[in-house]
Amino acid sequence: MTKIIIASDCGNSPKREFLKKLNIAFAKGDMAFLDAYVTDSIRWEIVGNKTLEGKEAFLKELDTMKVSIASELVLDKILTHGKEGAVNGTLKMQDGKKYAFSDFYEFSSGRDAKVKSIISYVIKI
Repeated sequence: MTKIIIASDCGNSPKREFLKKLNIAFAKGDMAFLDAYVTDSIRWEIVGNKTLEGKEAFLKELDTMKVSIASELVLDKILTHGKEGAVNGTLKMQDGKKYAFSDFYEFSSGRDAKVKSIISYVIKI
């Protein structure tokens, strides 16, 4: 079971709530949620590691990552404005490893909640 800790100022808007749910889905390995809320042409750049193009590559990467479900997710900040959003926090994995992350999101439109691109910065701490 994943422990979820969210800063009290995270919420207050539909896009912030969506990014909160999206990050919880990442931490829990919820492939169905992630599949439903990214575009077919999703682009995911994991800085310094790899760049994935398209939903099929995105889901394949998630499938390889789901063996590492987080035991704890801490969301420190969630920011949104128009077609963009950002989230930062930490993940503690079941094997005890801990990571700090910042993710930058672009949505397919100002109103559409589907993610068009993600740029992720991940640092082992």
